[in-house]
Amino acid sequence: MKHRWLWMVGVVLPAILVAQTAPGAEAQSERGPFARIASLRPLEGQTVDFEAGYIRHLAWHQQAKDTWAWYGWSIWAGERQRWFVYATFGHSAAGLDSPVAPADDERDNVLNVAPHVEYVGNALYEYLPGLSRGTGAPQPTAKLEFTTIDLAPGTAKAFEEALRAGQSKLEGETLWYRMVAGGTFPRYVRLRPRPNLSAILNDGSETLPDEVDHLIAKTTIEILSLRPTMSFGLTLVGK
Repeated sequence: MKHRWLWMVGVVLPAILVAQTAPGAEAQSERGPFARIASLRPLEGQTVDFEAGYIRHLAWHQQAKDTWAWYGWSIWAGERQRWFVYATFGHSAAGLDSPVAPADDERDNVLNVAPHVEYVGNALYEYLPGLSRGTGAPQPTAKLEFTTIDLAPGTAKAFEEALRAGQSKLEGETLWYRMVAGGTFPRYVRLRPRPNLSAILNDGSETLPDEVDHLIAKTTIEILSLRPTMSFGLTLVGK
């Protein structure tokens, strides 16, 4: 009877543990169209401390066996020069609800990152494959052209239709995302990963079509530099 009880514990207990842990793990790895893009401004005189703390925080993600990839960029050209942008791509809605150990993540973040930065933006976006060339996650290249477009109210449908009509003419990786929460609406971002500045400056084939000019309230173009040591789960390409 004792052996039978031990056998039942050995079978039932693991099954209970799997039932309790599997749904979150499956959701976290589930692929989908959503991305999170956020930005930080290092406090004056604390850039070195911020970068060291951020690297320590990424080490926590590794120890926690996080399955998400995290991109880290410094803004090289733009009004937000030297600010830091981090992002994760390719998630389902359920996956965004199931990050790795969120309470522990926040605790480590408060310890290592928060003392050295101002949090200045955090938004969710949906990838638009019908307007794009590439996958829902950018290639981790050395440079990234990051374009933010704010539209006039009520023009989103016409804007997307114009971009969809020109999608077949895209030559390089060009990824469009529609903001779903976190800022001025309607807002779109376009990511163009490139190996260097020359590839960005010499590629004039992917300008916006003329017919969308009157739909746009504001356009901001920035160039970002990938920070491999401040990224997680990525391998730099195009060196």
